[in-house]
Amino acid sequence: MHFDTIDYLQQGNTRQQQAYKILTEFRIFELLKPFNPILTGTIPIHIDIENSDLDIICYTPDYQEFLNTLDQHFRHFEKFSVSENHTTNIPAIVAGFYIGNTEIEIFGQNLPVKSQNAYRHMLIEHALLQKHGEPFRQQIIALKEQGLKTEPAFAQLLNLEGDPYTELLKLEAIDAF
Repeated sequence: MHFDTIDYLQQGNTRQQQAYKILTEFRIFELLKPFNPILTGTIPIHIDIENSDLDIICYTPDYQEFLNTLDQHFRHFEKFSVSENHTTNIPAIVAGFYIGNTEIEIFGQNLPVKSQNAYRHMLIEHALLQKHGEPFRQQIIALKEQGLKTEPAFAQLLNLEGDPYTELLKLEAIDAF
């Protein structure tokens, strides 16, 4: 599966097709093109639940340029907000807004998108879903519907100890999916 573009969403499930329509109709990827946007999260790998958002990660070597782009193109959307995130060792800018009932979150970090944790987690999760099949996918969705975030749901089903975000990344290093 290639997640570099959003073209695969056109042939996906209903939710993925809706995501494609929103992202193209409102030119979101076109407007973010200078920042190499990639859609990550649960919708691309079909483990989304009713309130799942569209997560877009971006490479932002120039935070001010990124902030200007977000403000210029997205501030008119409902519940638009921008904040700084310092939970990782590389600061990030996070913008959120709604288009209709769809929440969109744009995450920008001075790190190439394919090196960002959201992308890496998604690839690992996708591989695990392929390996373990439909019953595993349904269990992940059930745990998410009970309130667990995605990575903790995977960690619980895989009996991973410690921080689920870190433990999933360790699987990448040993190709243990």
